[in-house]
Amino acid sequence: MSEQLPAPEPPPRLEYHLVHRLGRRGAWRPVLGVVLLTIGVFAVAPFLWQLPYVAWLLATGEPVGAGMDRLLDLDDPTPLTLAYVNLILATAIPLTWLLTRWLHGLRPGLLSSVAGRIRWRFLLACLGVSVVALVATVLVSAFVPQQGGTEMATEPNDFTRTTRDFLIVILLLTPLQAAGEEFAFRGYLQQAFGGLFGSRAFAVGFSALLFAIAHGLGQSWPVFIDRLAFGIVAGALVILTGGLEAGIAMHVLNNFLAYGLALAFTDMASTLNPTGGSWWSLPGTLTQSLVYLVLATWMARRRGLSSAVDGGVLEGPGGRV
Repeated sequence: MSEQLPAPEPPPRLEYHLVHRLGRRGAWRPVLGVVLLTIGVFAVAPFLWQLPYVAWLLATGEPVGAGMDRLLDLDDPTPLTLAYVNLILATAIPLTWLLTRWLHGLRPGLLSSVAGRIRWRFLLACLGVSVVALVATVLVSAFVPQQGGTEMATEPNDFTRTTRDFLIVILLLTPLQAAGEEFAFRGYLQQAFGGLFGSRAFAVGFSALLFAIAHGLGQSWPVFIDRLAFGIVAGALVILTGGLEAGIAMHVLNNFLAYGLALAFTDMASTLNPTGGSWWSLPGTLTQSLVYLVLATWMARRRGLSSAVDGGVLEGPGGRV
């Protein structure tokens, strides 16, 4: 009688933050990746996106120095300034794809989700859920004192040509900017820290801390805590739902709301450089984040979405959208 061969081992099933463990070995890889990502987003991308603007200034005979001062002035931003900032952050998307493929030997789609791609129907559904969470925020905020932070005008600002240009930039580029931040912080960094430490807490906590710090050292404690809490909730959503879709949807809606309020009642400079803030703003934003966390996780479970990678994903697209 022939000898029975042992059954093959089942393919590995790893949660989102452990995906790097499916790739090339070496603790130096995620460390190098974090360094390259930081340099790419904060040094290389700003330089590259300045080049076409400098070329345009030279072609039109405009003073390059004065034009660059206008572009980089966040205290009095123009629509071009906002477009420049959004494009820099959007560059994180192809950069994280490149690092995932070149450094870790993995399909870039595994940054999007454990299914190896963006689950578009889930993302669109999350946009609807984020509106429900926003309504909950408005209701809670109506019952807490409004102190500190940016003063809101009682009358809306005039709609000008500049307002129109800001709206065009916001509608076209803000989704890419928000997605870029999610691919960088909840995507690559969370997988890098998860692969290094093997811990949900480290993966979510470190990426959330860097997310809050990256928004500026001059921010007040309430603003810092608000962004830290956003990063923690978005990071938890990635692990619970197995992808970036829920975080992208929440981030896009938050930025649309912030920019919309700035255009309607305050100014863009106060939104891009929030140094004030009040502790009383936290109940509203925490309500939004926690309500959204519960609803998005419930919806992912209801749709039967996997939160872990299975072997088939490494061979080709698959799974339920």
